[in-house]
Amino acid sequence: MKNSKVFRPAFYVFLTIVLAISFQADAQTSLKKVKRPAKKSATATSRKVVKDNPKVYTQSTSSAARGQISAALAQFKAGQFSQASNSFLALSRRLDLKNERPQLKYYLGLSLMEQNLNQVAAFQFVDVIKSGDTRWTRQAIEKLLVVTDRLGDETLLNYAIQRIDLNQIPEQNKEMLYYRLAEIKHKAGLFKEAANLYQRVGSQSRYYFSALYGRGLAHAEAGQNEAALQAFQKLLSARDGAKITDVNRVSAQMGIARVYYQMNQWEKSVEAYSKIPRDHVTWHQAMFEKTWAMLRSARFRSTLSNFQTLHSTYYEEAYIPETLLLRSIVYLYICKYDEMEKVLGLYETQYGPFYSKVDQFLTSRRSSDSYFQEVSKAFAVKKDAEATRNFIVPYNVVKHVAEEGDVRRGYSYYTKIQDEKKVIEENPNLKNAGIGSYSLKILNNRLKSARAQIGDMAKAHLQNVRLELRDLNEQASFIRYEMINGKKETLKKRIAGRAVVEEQLDQNQDRSFYVQNGYEYYPFQGEYWLDELGNYHYLGKQSCE
Repeated sequence: MKNSKVFRPAFYVFLTIVLAISFQADAQTSLKKVKRPAKKSATATSRKVVKDNPKVYTQSTSSAARGQISAALAQFKAGQFSQASNSFLALSRRLDLKNERPQLKYYLGLSLMEQNLNQVAAFQFVDVIKSGDTRWTRQAIEKLLVVTDRLGDETLLNYAIQRIDLNQIPEQNKEMLYYRLAEIKHKAGLFKEAANLYQRVGSQSRYYFSALYGRGLAHAEAGQNEAALQAFQKLLSARDGAKITDVNRVSAQMGIARVYYQMNQWEKSVEAYSKIPRDHVTWHQAMFEKTWAMLRSARFRSTLSNFQTLHSTYYEEAYIPETLLLRSIVYLYICKYDEMEKVLGLYETQYGPFYSKVDQFLTSRRSSDSYFQEVSKAFAVKKDAEATRNFIVPYNVVKHVAEEGDVRRGYSYYTKIQDEKKVIEENPNLKNAGIGSYSLKILNNRLKSARAQIGDMAKAHLQNVRLELRDLNEQASFIRYEMINGKKETLKKRIAGRAVVEEQLDQNQDRSFYVQNGYEYYPFQGEYWLDELGNYHYLGKQSCE
């Protein structure tokens, strides 16, 4: 809802080659952000500022300059924001108006806000804050909070918050400030402080649902499971009337399921995961996590049924190497060595080459822009599924990296800067004016910086993927050893005359045979449909004594 970094358990399979085979999985939590509400216009607020502060000039300002400043203010009040921004920019560059520059920059920022040029406006407010002019600093900080909130620019947001006095913030901005402060504390690992700040966001705020979810996460990461459950259940109740695929409602349900998993209450966790709607984007992830909960409660048949869905061609673009190894381990538990060998072969065929390709890319590419270009292809494919893209790194991996919370947020910010640039380039009157060239210079620098940051994020995630694949490849080797050892023990038993008699399912039986025995049977034709996924039933029998 992910920062929405994805909030999901990370699981690891540990194999010990002893007389018995054991493994354990632990769930950890990270962030997934909820979708933010739409932003509001600043027009009314900006015009009120002009009304409350009609004079920008000082007593030493010449009469000619006063007239020019008054004309710029008149343009602003008349809604002629493009002309006003040009006027304020020209006036702010004049040496004889040095004393008036903070005020002129402030009004320039307001004019730019009205044209949805929030990034360029942010730079004006920063200049006002740096000037130290106490007459305008407070208003500049308030407006900087607004534009950075619109952009999702965390760097400038932190810059503004560090200079803010909570007591001087208008009531209409306090809820947003509490939420942003909570996010900063949350990312810093100060979970209790973050939870307290999230709690200060009122129910009438547009940040309320996001704050409820954030509070649940903060409590969960602080190990306060009961408090986390209360926050998620409160969010779920608040969205009770929303549609079943509502982002906040589904996020709350996922949070409840994960907290129950964290509390080792497997059955409650399975029940909560089962309430995630199948047509929601998180359903596949929920199915994977539910599979772990079933496995921890020793429900092997249900676990294998889920794998039929997880590994269906419907999700062929998913990056889920761990699930194949997990499936092979379940087959090991029930002594289905032939099935186990098929799954290990599938893992080696599908994910075996991934490690070398990712490693080669990381070794041969040093510039951040190389990583940005690769991950940006995944975002392009989302918009145009038919587009042919030549990925250097396997698409499954690139898609996985692109869905990481920090990469998504960074790319969202990048697209907003692109949108601002498009506004200028598509408006000849704006583009050919002084404010146009000035703004394009700022935006091009920000785009370059954002590309580098996103590239660095993508590189870090690819390095994690390389480590994960190397670890999973080693585990696959251990699992194969256990399979060979299991086959050897089975042969010994057969030689000793103690072969296990397996109850085989006869594929030649017609449907009525299975219906009479309590099964719903449909012959598989090699095609998966969404309404079928999640309804498979494993009919095989355990082969162990």
